[in-house]
Amino acid sequence: MAKLVLIRHGQSEWNLSNQFTGWVDVDLSDEGVKQAINAGKLIKEAGIEFDQAYTSVLTRAIKTLHYALEYSDQLWIPETKTWRLNERHYGALQGQNKAEAAEKFGDEQVHIWRRSYDVLPPLLSADDEGSAANDRRYANLDPHIVPGGENLKVTLERVMPFWEDEIAPKLLDDKNVIIAAHGNSLRALSKYIEGISDDDIINLEMKTGQPVVYDFDAKLNVTNKTKLGD
Repeated sequence: MAKLVLIRHGQSEWNLSNQFTGWVDVDLSDEGVKQAINAGKLIKEAGIEFDQAYTSVLTRAIKTLHYALEYSDQLWIPETKTWRLNERHYGALQGQNKAEAAEKFGDEQVHIWRRSYDVLPPLLSADDEGSAANDRRYANLDPHIVPGGENLKVTLERVMPFWEDEIAPKLLDDKNVIIAAHGNSLRALSKYIEGISDDDIINLEMKTGQPVVYDFDAKLNVTNKTKLGD
């Protein structure tokens, strides 16, 4: 029975300052490092051993994965990084303080942008200096693929090919997998894995640095879900 562990990265510097982050590459805060280390200790205490690790191409997720693996004595396992596990792109909201955005656009509008399933944020143009099109880590992507903004629906659509091609086959081969990524890319995966409706997904929260463990049967039906540290 294969296990999948999802970890939202530890608190980032922009989580701490309450800014929309998205694809902006910010680091972990001191508290975020502690959370990632604790995740590794919880995994070790639970006796979970991995065969494969996946993460995004963003520093906060990569470091979280490395801390979690180091403190569970598994830093050596194979690791794959992919843009498909990146946080959802918050478009022109990226870098803005969430409270200030709420004052500017209204609490209800900002809540809709943050939590709705299929409403896009204000888009960031490809010629904006903050566009991911200017980032070397995306240089090999078709420029039309690099987003100017995403909602959860679009995030799920870009995560799913990686799930189908890489992650699901590992689980079907009875391999244990760890994914360290982001609140919304992991919410998207959880939506698919658990069959959560478009309306109910708004209520799913992912705590920073908390390992969420799924057990699957031979057909990738979830047989158990556990949050370590609760």
